[in-house]
Formats: sequence, C-alpha cells, structure tokens
Amino acid sequence: MQRESPPLAAAAAIPAEEAATDSAIRFYAARVKRDPEDTRSQNALAEYYLQRVRETGNEDYLPLAITAARASIKAVIALRNLGGLTALAHAEFANHAFAAAREHALKLIQIDPSKSEPYAILGDVSLELGDYEAAADAFQKMQTLQEKNAGSETRLARLAILQGATKEARIHFEAALALLLALPQPPNETVAWCRWQLGETAFAGGDYATAEKHYREALKDAPSYFRALGSMGRVRAARHDFPAAISYYEEAVRIVPVVEFMAALGDLYQLSGRTRDAAIRYELVEQLGDHSRKVHGTPYDRRIALFLADHDRKLEQAYALARGEFDAGRHDIYGADALAWTALKFGRVAEAQAASREALRLGTLDAKLFYHAGLIARAAGDEARASSLLRRALTLNPEFDPLQSAIAQKAQKEK
Repeated sequence: MQRESPPLAAAAAIPAEEAATDSAIRFYAARVKRDPEDTRSQNALAEYYLQRVRETGNEDYLPLAITAARASIKAVIALRNLGGLTALAHAEFANHAFAAAREHALKLIQIDPSKSEPYAILGDVSLELGDYEAAADAFQKMQTLQEKNAGSETRLARLAILQGATKEARIHFEAALALLLALPQPPNETVAWCRWQLGETAFAGGDYATAEKHYREALKDAPSYFRALGSMGRVRAARHDFPAAISYYEEAVRIVPVVEFMAALGDLYQLSGRTRDAAIRYELVEQLGDHSRKVHGTPYDRRIALFLADHDRKLEQAYALARGEFDAGRHDIYGADALAWTALKFGRVAEAQAASREALRLGTLDAKLFYHAGLIARAAGDEARASSLLRRALTLNPEFDPLQSAIAQKAQKEK
C-alpha cells in the first residue's frame, strides 16, 4: 500500500483551489517572462507547478517545475538562494530523482541547519530509498525545529504504517486532519487527501465500512477528488458490487487516467465478461507507463512492472523494469516486493525469495506483501511458510484485490 502526496482535480468545474493555482502560475510565469533572473518568481513558479501535479495528478508539470528551479539556481547560486535549492529538491523528489533530492536536502542542512524543511525532504527521500533509520532520524530532527503541523503528522503516519503500527498511523492522520480543520480556511483538497489516507489505512486492515465512510467524507470536501473516487471503486469491488465499482473507476480515470485505476477498471471489466473493454484498458495502462517514463526520465517503473506480472504479460520486461529501479538505488520495501514478484513470474525463484525477505523486513501490514511472499514460498517448496503467509494475507484483508485475492484464496484451498 504505497502512499501518495496531497490533492486534486476537476470534472465539470474547476475547484477554487485549483483555479487559484492556475492563476498563480500565470502571474509568476508573466513575471519570469519579463525578468528571467527574478529568482523569487522562478521559485514560486516551480512550487506552484508542483502544486498543480498534486492537485491534478498530471505529471507533465514536473519538467516545468524542474526547469523553473534550475533557472533560479543558475541566476543566483544556492548559497544565496535557499528558496531555489529547496524548490529544486522538491521538484527532484516529485520526479523520483531521489539521489539528487537527498544531495540537495543535505546541502540545505549544511547551509542552514536551523530550518525544518530540509529535514522533512531528507526524511521523505530516505523513505523512498529504503533508508528507514535515516528517515526516522530526519523526522525526529524536523519535529524539534517546528511546531506540530499537518505535514509532520502525515510523515509520522507514513513511517508508522511501514513499521506495521497501524493504530499509531491512524492517530497521526487524525491529528493532521484536526490541525487542518482548525485553520481559519481549511484547504478542501488537502482535507480530502487526509480523509482519503484514513480510508486507505482502514482498507488495508480489511475494515471496508470505515474505509468507505472516509472516502465518502473526502468526496464531500472535494467531489472530483480522483483518488477517493478510485478508492470507492476498490471498496465497492471488495463488497462485490461490481457495477458501482466500475462506475467509480470510470469517473476517476476520466479525471486523471492513473495506472492503478486504469488497471483496476480493466480487471473489473474482465471479471464482468467485457473482455474487449478490458483489453483496451490494459493497453492504455502500458501507454501510460511509457508516457510516465518519458516525463520522469528516471527509473520509476514498479507500477507497470507489477501490472505486467499480475497479468502475466511481457514477464521479461516486467522483471527488467523492477530490477532496473532497484539497481538504481531505490531499495525501499515496495521496490523489493516488485522485484520479488516479477522475479517469481520470470522464473527466478531464488532471487524472488531474497527480495521477498527484504520486502517483509519492517513488518508492514499489507496483504499484497504477504500474498506475494506466500506464492514465492510455495514456488520454493516451503508449503508451511506459504500457507502461513497466504492465511495472513487473507485474514488481514480478504478482498485486497479482485483478481489477486481470488488467486490467493484458490492457492490456500489447494495446500
């Protein structure tokens, strides 16, 4: 269960916050056009482009953010332009250039160790690279340098989730939500994101009723919030209401065609006998992956690798994509899980076993991690471990995925 960062999009009308971001982009772009060496405007422009990515899920704004931040640093060196260096680190993180973002976070800390934001960036990057001790240390330092806020609470929640501390994570997300709602003008999109995270936490534990409640509350705050719409599709599918699930997913991908929701829609079409519609969505998933790689220019391929492995498509490519991302230095547990799953499907069982152990090392409570590990153990001939892991997956979240949970249930019956 990977976590994303805040908020989101529009259908018929543009939400006020999104319209405000567009207006700010036009304002600062005009100032930069008049004076390309206006670093404050370049920095603001970069951050607003990143805000647009968070609001809409449109990755095409990423290169624009990076260009603006680099132009700022070129105009005034980082030592006298901490805003530009911070914007660049934010943009690199969003673009999955994690090594570069870590280097710039460390440089910010070296220049001025009294600021909390560089430690927040360093913690975020360390999580993505799988350096969890460094992440915990950075977040602890961040806490000592700032008052409690929604950003710090959600970071602590994410770390708790990875460590299997679900109750602690929920407390942090609830604290973040309370802090947001206490603001004079609570940001609807960010509030919706926080409610969605609470829903994701409940869904991961198999509590579908609570998950759906949080998703519906998120949609009250932001009716066109595509992540909550997609998650409503998933929770309705878990409750075997496929027509409603399909409707939610269709609405979500109309707003933002993200890989996970497009693939899930294809799966529900397949299960509903609409094989032609499913094939079209599966092809779109691969096209989305190709586009994402071109935009990022960095090895960020696990979503497509997992999709291919789940559907037994292009298994050599799936393994190569997961292996490439892992070899590029991204050693977090979900990178290890993607490598394990694709290695299994590609027939490299011993490699899959080693990667699976890495994926489980934190004790993260994620049914898909246990499911993948269970089938890997079975392929290695360890029936006792396979049965234990599959049982754990299905006890934690029996309907974690319409296609894969059915495979897990069948495998458990065949033990």
